[in-house]
Amino acid sequence: MGMAASQARFLGLTARKTNTEYEGQQINQQRTTLSNQSANYYNQLLGMTVPVPPSVADFTKTVYTFDDGALSNSISTMIAQKDGTYLISYTSSWTNDFSVVQASPTIYTKQEGATVDDNVYYVGAKRLRQLGDPIPRNADGTYAGIPNADGTTYYDEYLRTLSKDQLDKLEQDEAEYIKILNKKYGEPQNGWEVRYTENTSTKTWTPTFVKRDVLDKAEYNETGSSQSYIPNYTLGSAQETEEVKGITARFEQDSTGRLISVTLKPGQDDEVTYAVKTNTLTDQAKYDDAMNQYEYDKYQYDQSIQNINSKIEIIQSEDKNLELRLKQLDTEQAAIQTEMDAVQKVIEKNTESTFKTFG
Repeated sequence: MGMAASQARFLGLTARKTNTEYEGQQINQQRTTLSNQSANYYNQLLGMTVPVPPSVADFTKTVYTFDDGALSNSISTMIAQKDGTYLISYTSSWTNDFSVVQASPTIYTKQEGATVDDNVYYVGAKRLRQLGDPIPRNADGTYAGIPNADGTTYYDEYLRTLSKDQLDKLEQDEAEYIKILNKKYGEPQNGWEVRYTENTSTKTWTPTFVKRDVLDKAEYNETGSSQSYIPNYTLGSAQETEEVKGITARFEQDSTGRLISVTLKPGQDDEVTYAVKTNTLTDQAKYDDAMNQYEYDKYQYDQSIQNINSKIEIIQSEDKNLELRLKQLDTEQAAIQTEMDAVQKVIEKNTESTFKTFG
């Protein structure tokens, strides 16, 4: 190899070495960036709050109750007084067998009159009447029936079975029904309609109520049968409650400190003592809601963990590829350096022989 060729080769190797060094620097910069990204993801993992399942104990409380005949009373608040008594509030609950409750849907038939107020409504062959209106009477006070548009008279089966005194009592009951219906389901502009149906097993008659406004506004087909939903109400059993506030009470405890009795209005003429029952009550609905929220939070947490781990795996894979490439560059640079050393020796020998020739 001549002098010129050796120098050209050496310059080429020097350029290649410079390129590999520059590429190595770029790879190290990329690995540093990947390292920073990975550190950020790990910090996100460390900063995440791990969902904790709810404890039943957090939704369980001690409840003190006492019974007064059919009334079940649950103490809601107890405020201690300086004289050793308590100011308590409690909720009384009982089953009202004569409450107004929703009944099954019914198909109504409309017989149109000259005006909306003249419309007449039926369930089957049973005609409805305005709840609270005076019951038509004969001279002796018995039921007289309702005039039909064609001049005939409609007789309600139930009303025909009642005596004068029973009809008087029914009018009083219907006045109470109106109060209960208006309070519980709202007062309609045009009042309530009623019909009575017989239970063939018990031979008793039960009223069913419907708002006249709803009947007037309902949709009917060409035969006059109702097509829209019409809510009905009837008499039935329902759980009712009433809150009693600010009653002075004195409690008696056993040796363990558990309440065993309560005296309401101690020292007064109407003082009364009841046995106290201690129960633990779990609000299952709230606990279930909390558990559902936990399951949702846990799913979100697991998804976030999975997403971050996937990103970290991608970074680690990229870093591994860069590391392999860096090793290849190190090997290439070592080979270039070896070849440069060999060319350098050739150049030195050529230079030495040249100087000896002219020496």
